[in-house]
Amino acid sequence: QVQLVESGGGTVQAGGSLTLSCTAPGLTSAKCGMDWYRQAAGKPREWVSFIAADGSTTYADSVKGRFTISRDKVKDTVYLQMNSMKAEDTAMYSCKPASPPWGGSWCRNNFWGQGMEVTVSS
Repeated sequence: QVQLVESGGGTVQAGGSLTLSCTAPGLTSAKCGMDWYRQAAGKPREWVSFIAADGSTTYADSVKGRFTISRDKVKDTVYLQMNSMKAEDTAMYSCKPASPPWGGSWCRNNFWGQGMEVTVSS
């Protein structure tokens, strides 16, 4: 397995912005999508956003209009820009490559990451 290179976590004041990045070598050539998840203390993991290889995106209602997911195909990197952050955005954020539309397990099974802590202070 290959380790994801994750960065950007930290502490931000309510109303502020933070951008997370997640690099997965081979992401672009394998046509992997990418999901972002988060898990707050004592709560179940929550899906946040998804970007497909073709750039199409989806968002959880809780972040729609505030978060933007994007990808740099050259760098095999996906970003999660978080604006107008709220205390309830505080969580451990993680990225996870997703299979392309035609399936296959390489994207899902070839990477691992530790996640990033994001804290929003009020």
